[in-house]
Amino acid sequence: MKHLLSAIIQDVYPISRTSQSKIEEQLEVQEFQKNDLIFRSGAPNYKEYFILSGVCRSFLLNPLGEETTLSFYTSNTVVAPNISRVRAGRSILNLQALTPLTVASINTVVFNELRLGNSEILNFAHTVLQNELLKKGDKEIGLAALTASDRLEQFREDYPMLENLIPHSYIASYLGITNISLSRLRSRKGN
Repeated sequence: MKHLLSAIIQDVYPISRTSQSKIEEQLEVQEFQKNDLIFRSGAPNYKEYFILSGVCRSFLLNPLGEETTLSFYTSNTVVAPNISRVRAGRSILNLQALTPLTVASINTVVFNELRLGNSEILNFAHTVLQNELLKKGDKEIGLAALTASDRLEQFREDYPMLENLIPHSYIASYLGITNISLSRLRSRKGN
């Protein structure tokens, strides 16, 4: 587990082994099965998450009960920070395993104490938040300015091979198109 976490942290913002150990000491590792919810909208949530292996997605339900996929997280990534997905201690999103999933988590209060007492961990946390903001901005701009075909190409660049691992309905939802439209786009591109 330590080598997987190290790869995630060092890829986001390199920190010393000493600082990394402070995070590792507080982690809890959990295994989830395909389709399990890691957290649910409306439920209390006080954790930060590292995806050690597998694929998951964040999503919302609209008033009609239809799902909208917001983000995908693959092996060796950090889930959007707690501050961006929790209001008044309750999750505003759902996080669902799309494959068997191994997740390391740390209590947000504990992580904030580490962050405030260690400049390396603080810089790591700021970089995670900044990366999430850039990712969300790019997606928003893509939905407004790119054709569905261009959005599919961007998805393929951002998430190579994911198209072969997860249900296409989640991809269509993420791209802001229907399943039928995605099917047509894929057939035009020879997939």
